Amino acid sequence: MKEQVLRFTLVFLFICVCGVIADPPEDPIQCASKNTKCTITNTYGMFPDRATCNASEVVYPTSEEELVAAVASASKNKRKVKVATRFSHSITKLACTDGENGLLISTKNLNKILNIDAKEGTMTVQSGVSLREIMAAAADAGLALPYAPYWWGLTIGGMMGTGAHGSTLWGKGSAVHEYVVELRIVTPSGPKDGYAKVRTLDESDPSLNAARVSLGVLGVLSQVTLKLQPLFKRSITYVTKNDSDLGDELLTFGTKHEFADVMWYPSQKKAVYRIDDRVPVSANGTGLYNFFPFRSTPSVALAVVRSTEELQEALHDANGKCISAKLITGLLSGIAYGLTNNGIFRGYPVVGYSNRMQASGTCLDSFHDDLITACPWDPRIKGEFFFQTTFSIPMSDVKNFVEDVQKLVELEPKSLCGLEMENGILMRYVTASSAYLGKSEDAVDFDLTYYRSKDPLTPRLFQDILEEIEQIGLLKYKGLPHWGKNRNLAFDGVINKYKNADKFLKVKEEYDPEGIFSSVWSDQMLGLKGGVTVDTDGCAMEGMCICSEDRHCAPKKDYLCRPGKVFNKARVCTHVRKKTKEEDDLKDEL
Repeated sequence: MKEQVLRFTLVFLFICVCGVIADPPEDPIQCASKNTKCTITNTYGMFPDRATCNASEVVYPTSEEELVAAVASASKNKRKVKVATRFSHSITKLACTDGENGLLISTKNLNKILNIDAKEGTMTVQSGVSLREIMAAAADAGLALPYAPYWWGLTIGGMMGTGAHGSTLWGKGSAVHEYVVELRIVTPSGPKDGYAKVRTLDESDPSLNAARVSLGVLGVLSQVTLKLQPLFKRSITYVTKNDSDLGDELLTFGTKHEFADVMWYPSQKKAVYRIDDRVPVSANGTGLYNFFPFRSTPSVALAVVRSTEELQEALHDANGKCISAKLITGLLSGIAYGLTNNGIFRGYPVVGYSNRMQASGTCLDSFHDDLITACPWDPRIKGEFFFQTTFSIPMSDVKNFVEDVQKLVELEPKSLCGLEMENGILMRYVTASSAYLGKSEDAVDFDLTYYRSKDPLTPRLFQDILEEIEQIGLLKYKGLPHWGKNRNLAFDGVINKYKNADKFLKVKEEYDPEGIFSSVWSDQMLGLKGGVTVDTDGCAMEGMCICSEDRHCAPKKDYLCRPGKVFNKARVCTHVRKKTKEEDDLKDEL
């Protein structure tokens, strides 16, 4: 195992010092014959239930007129429709149609900046325009989208579909949809309207609060108008501290710094605080945040790292994982996570314009190189393969949640090294939202990324600890799951957590009474058609259910359904060691 860790170390160092250009991610929609007989997946190549989503056809409109024509045709023929984005970064099945006769509308070519009004501070874009394009065009006009997710490869339509956000407790909050002041959405209609209707919604229309987080079930967005701010600079400093007072720190840290977030390494008992504030444009610095895990990477290096982790999992090598985690987090800290100022990292603070500091994703900047290099999670190579569990805990419960996780770590000190190999638990601040399906109160968003096996019935190391954290967040503290980043169990009964759910469903019924833009999956999420979990052997292994029987786990591999260690109401798949013959004989003698 020491040789494996050494190999891992050398490979990671190689990745750190080598600049490479990645093969771009392929279109998530693949068709057998031109644009017919298609399948769709996400950028990771796998939905939570590992299902293949089919559609009979895909269209790539370039204008609102073409968008209307596509919706009208589907509406007239009562054909199911789903909208797909360029990179399809949602883990959940929001883009899946029912059956094989559905129509996919890709926003890949709806990628135009339609208008920028620098005087009014507004920008109007088509729904397929990416976050990166929005930030760049805004900066050219002396404007900025103040808060946003950290990954370039999201579209404005996709961000509004899932409620994507950055991190702040200031102003209107960190969700992009809070800065939408007008939009145009194409919905199904009757013959009087030519079977499709273009609706314009602004801040005077309550229906805007339904469309701001739409889950793609109201229709398809055509245009979005954002209210921007004058371009500004940001100053970033990372500070690492012991996590003993993390629960208390989280309650005040977000009020002190406008763009604050925290990376938590629970098994190392460390937390990394991002001190990130707005500074005058006159402040010296041409900083850039090229976040290292979003850079292009040699495919062979990714294969070695993945193989090492698979071996660690197979051998239940917690020590190896902890060594790897310390290596990764130490190197990321050493290179300031990808921050540079005036071309290189010279120390903190790093100062730069907001559009260069708030998001990144250079593995999208790429030429085709036959997958010699790629984004780390590209499914065409042997690279990262993971689950994400993401939920928002109300500020009033944040300290208690953190302390519960710390209690689990006290019981199993090495249990979360696997999370730390994915740079720990990312904690971002979110505020109460005007959107009917947005956040209901100020909260901290906890984002956990962890190993997923290629075999759905293979348990992961410390599976029970990860499942218990998930259930503590979602059940004990009634956390709200991120619509695009969770396993199925997170959405079981979730609609009951939203006080304005009835208002959203009323708008849905008005805009799409025939359910053209709905699917079994979306109806289950909205509580309209049963639940999203299943009762099958092994269903708990990948979050398709919470176990209630041993068969829901992996009894043949000694993983049985047991209560949680800290949250007794949790039901988790726990490794139960079989007694040896000598232990059985001793028991009989006694």
